[in-house]
Amino acid sequence: MLSSVRLIRRIVRLVHSPVCNPSRSFMDLKVLVSSLNDFASLSLAESWDNVGLLVEPSPPHTVHTLFLTIDLTEQVMEEALQKKVDLILSYHPPIFQPLKRITWKTWKERLVIRALENRVGIYSPHTAYDASPQGVNSWLAKGLGVCTSRPIHPSKAPTYPTAGTHRVEFSVNGTEDLDKVISVVKDITDVSVTSFSTRTDEEEQTRVSLNCSQEALMQVVAFLSQSRQFYQKTEILSLEKPLLLHAGMGRLCTLDESVSLATMIERIKRHLKLPHVRLALGVGRTLESPVKVVALCAGSGSKVLQGTEADLYLTGEMSHHDVLDAASQGITVVLCEHSNTERGFLSDLRDMLRAHLENKIDIILSEADRDPLCVA
Repeated sequence: MLSSVRLIRRIVRLVHSPVCNPSRSFMDLKVLVSSLNDFASLSLAESWDNVGLLVEPSPPHTVHTLFLTIDLTEQVMEEALQKKVDLILSYHPPIFQPLKRITWKTWKERLVIRALENRVGIYSPHTAYDASPQGVNSWLAKGLGVCTSRPIHPSKAPTYPTAGTHRVEFSVNGTEDLDKVISVVKDITDVSVTSFSTRTDEEEQTRVSLNCSQEALMQVVAFLSQSRQFYQKTEILSLEKPLLLHAGMGRLCTLDESVSLATMIERIKRHLKLPHVRLALGVGRTLESPVKVVALCAGSGSKVLQGTEADLYLTGEMSHHDVLDAASQGITVVLCEHSNTERGFLSDLRDMLRAHLENKIDIILSEADRDPLCVA
């Protein structure tokens, strides 16, 4: 009778075991990466950054659990492996400088080895999330109070409004010359041609407009330079990608109502869950000075914030001399350490990704991830 009871208990444990649950949802890695790219386009990332899928297990690879962290350290990797995750989203890219070898010698090489040995992918969005309208800097601005904000350095659209990077415009007299020009430029790769009639000094002319790539531009100029008539009247315009109003680096935030610096510091500490921040008072400022405009940048803000007019700079870290420069202009600087201005975003990110991915996979936060600096 006793052995029968033990057998029943074993069966119950197997039935309720999550490992054996056949209905557990998952996503194919390639499909998941595509969805992550849709959530925040990698085109928003800075050109110097290393973003996207950095480590890919051999396909096919299914993802049941996505693991979120700011920094992928060896301690965080150990946690991820213990929790049997399939993909790590590391905000900071663990692979930044090119790796010449993959050995057990350095900690970043060991991360790659352990990820591949355990079939764990690594994805990093970094500055794409900094620039995104629903990204890190927008989250950081939430802690200031009711305000309006805009990017300090707006991102550019990923594509040009028209084909090509340059526009070449010139005028042609006579149908014969026009036919010759159209015939030649149409044979050049990456050139689109439009033309329209104009009148100059009572003379009928045809205005020719060419959109072309950088490579095609040299061929177009070489052809036009053969004719003094065309070349002297040629205008070459460099086309710019349009700016995106709500995406970009940093945020310039204007509060609906001014508050004292002391009140703003308490708001920042509460939002970031920090007992302390570092403070450099601007020249002539006190804790009772009003704060109306805040320029912020999660992480390292020196380059992004430099030259921006504001009452307060909020960032993770700045160089000593950049702090001195800001303070000399009457701008107060609040430093919270690099990743402390980013880590709280992960909770919001988890909720947004759950909705974006329609709850198809589990999404969990690292418990071992923390800023390497503390107050001793």
